[in-house]
Amino acid sequence: MHADGAAAPWTTTEFTGRLRAVTAARYHDRHPFNLRMHKGELTPAELRRWIANRFHYQRHIPVKDALILAKLERPAPRRAWLRRIRDHDGTAEGEGGIERWLRLGEAVGLDREELWDASRALPGVRLAVDGYVNFCRLSPVAEAVAASLTELSAPDLMRTRIAAFETHYPWIDPAGLAYFRTRVGQGARDGEEALALVLERARTREQQERAVAALAFKCDVLWALLDAVDRGGGRGAGAAAGGGGP
Repeated sequence: MHADGAAAPWTTTEFTGRLRAVTAARYHDRHPFNLRMHKGELTPAELRRWIANRFHYQRHIPVKDALILAKLERPAPRRAWLRRIRDHDGTAEGEGGIERWLRLGEAVGLDREELWDASRALPGVRLAVDGYVNFCRLSPVAEAVAASLTELSAPDLMRTRIAAFETHYPWIDPAGLAYFRTRVGQGARDGEEALALVLERARTREQQERAVAALAFKCDVLWALLDAVDRGGGRGAGAAAGGGGP
């Protein structure tokens, strides 16, 4: 403890350990919907509902990244963060992570315009996504970046998801899985870069604790999104994307 009574900052090892402990305990890979997905237990209608509603989150990733970009004061971190926007939006029509997610939708029989129609997203999904975007808009940069550290667990989830789709959902065109394959490498790189930025920016114990809380909040966002999808298709994309068989 410092002379002023404030708790001493965690060491880099301690701080990193606390951040990783959040995702180890609270990441949405443990959500019942994801567990059913990976066991091959989802119906085609449930998969379509998830893909359609998750797209509402995917389309806002470059938005929250642009908000974080505006908080970075120097060119080097801005260049690194700008790459995230290019990864999702692409540098030309037909490129990028959003395009790959649209192709995943098409692989399960969804229409692109249906995916872009935000009014079809379930209310709980819209609330979760709005909450995350507004958090990144209003929070200090260290906290906004810390919220993205779910990326530390994303590569393992992507590997699990690819294997599950190939094994249990053979009716889906394998080309539609390109988003998951690309995010294995991108997620690992982005997670390590974001972690380095948080370790650099969160220096005091209070800042560190707020960064850990930000990551916990992001885990709650992803969990709430799946809660809404899991409860299902009375409204929005839950109803519109129900579809028939494969």
